[in-house]
Amino acid sequence: MHAVHTSAGFGQELRRRRLEAGLTLADLAGTVHYSKAQLSKVERGLKAPSRELARLCDAALEADGALVALLPGRPAGARAPETNSDDEEVWVMQLSADGPSWFQPVGRRQVIAAGAASAVRLGLPGVPGGGPGALPEAGGGKLLEAARALFDQHRRLGQTVGPEFLLPGLIAQTHSLRALSARAGSRTRQGLLGLGSRYAEYVGWLVQETGDEQGALWWTQRAVDLAAAGGDRDLAGYAMVRRALVTLYREDAEQTVALARQAQDGALPPRIRGLAAQREAQGHAIAGDRTACMRSLDRARDLLARHTPDSDAPVIGTMHLPDPVSMITGWCLHDLGRPREAAAVMDEQLAKVPPHALRTRVRYGVRRALAHAAAGEIDHACALTTELLDGAAAVNSATITADLRRLARVLGRHPRNPSVRALAPALGTALEAISFGPVGCRPWWEWLSGWCRTSCGSCSSGWCRRRRRGPKAAAGAGTGTVRCWPRSSSWRRRAARGSNCPRRRSGRPGRRPTAGLPSGPRPGCGPSCTAWSWTNSAPAASWTGPGARSTR
Repeated sequence: MHAVHTSAGFGQELRRRRLEAGLTLADLAGTVHYSKAQLSKVERGLKAPSRELARLCDAALEADGALVALLPGRPAGARAPETNSDDEEVWVMQLSADGPSWFQPVGRRQVIAAGAASAVRLGLPGVPGGGPGALPEAGGGKLLEAARALFDQHRRLGQTVGPEFLLPGLIAQTHSLRALSARAGSRTRQGLLGLGSRYAEYVGWLVQETGDEQGALWWTQRAVDLAAAGGDRDLAGYAMVRRALVTLYREDAEQTVALARQAQDGALPPRIRGLAAQREAQGHAIAGDRTACMRSLDRARDLLARHTPDSDAPVIGTMHLPDPVSMITGWCLHDLGRPREAAAVMDEQLAKVPPHALRTRVRYGVRRALAHAAAGEIDHACALTTELLDGAAAVNSATITADLRRLARVLGRHPRNPSVRALAPALGTALEAISFGPVGCRPWWEWLSGWCRTSCGSCSSGWCRRRRRGPKAAAGAGTGTVRCWPRSSSWRRRAARGSNCPRRRSGRPGRRPTAGLPSGPRPGCGPSCTAWSWTNSAPAASWTGPGARSTR
């Protein structure tokens, strides 16, 4: 009921502002690149607006965030795990022969109770803090130099491969640096703990790239603890910037801004405060506040210009963007509902990113393609996306995947576009290969290929109401519209005859409707229907995916 009232209130305000601006529905539809019918439903409160549509309308009508503010707030994410427990002392990592691995902090008492029948001891001999096994100062300096060089190599490698290739080695290296610091002299100990904190912070970022927000926050706190033990209190400020990134991807503008402001304490180094100001600008952008966003970006540019690089310490934050503030400006302009301006900025900035920085190029390249698609440049957006798919599969990033799904939804509004239809199979394959968690509705590329959607429980009515017009691919079929909508009269008539599927083909369930297609049950239009969709023309390669049963 609350969602209905919210939709009605948004629709009334949208209509009022549109009429005050002297725009017709057709004018506004041409500006935001949504259909006139969809805007009409939103204005009448029949359809809830997406956040993207709200931002586009807010920018088109110069509402300064007033329309975005009418949307319901995002639910608060889960609290970060407790990080100060003294019982979390043993790190357990398992590497399986077939590839998967996992890491988990375990209490020492739990490990003693479980035992270790065939464990191989890799511990460092000697007495912590000195004695016969103490690490000599000269040897500590060489070790620190080698560990720093190894860290730089890991960061370079992280631009071209997925987190799963890097995490086991980085976790082991972090543990080794923490353990070695207990045996080193006071001069070397501080350097080992500082470098160990940078390892832990980088591990936290990679863990977030796998989609594990809680794990990312745990590792970020480990980085803060290691830095504090080595006398560095500044990394605690950057931890706030990292936490703000988690809330940013949850689209929680209030928490993002609050966390970013905490990291702008005057005692912190200019680079950390500049990165925090950038994150604050992104928070203001998703809230629709353009003035505050631009003010934060100006502050970020000033702070980052005052940063003096330190050759002895790894760079905090991105190191592959020549002008990070300008790139984030393009990011923010898209979130402010100004995709054409965003696309122009990101076109210019991506040309400056070095070719070897694959992850950076893909991450911001997907945002650029998303901006072009939202601006109505569908053919160009499809061409840009095609160039990025191989790289997206290589780096295997949850944050990139989130934007790639948003791009897929925007392109899905243009099913008749030849470029979209040509991109659909490759985009579907890429999204399935790098999928992190549930995606809600049946993938749009399966719908575009001809499948009726199935019940997913995530739509406002509990059923997908998307339609497909065009030639019916099954043998002997003509043209028309396929609609998966349980309230239609066709569904009621067929349900009365005992069929769950409103568009079921005649014949036994699971039989092949056309030659050359694999047999077996496939999802139809009902939650328990196993009949073939009568418009099935999907290639076999697109039949697998989240929620689908493979027939091969």
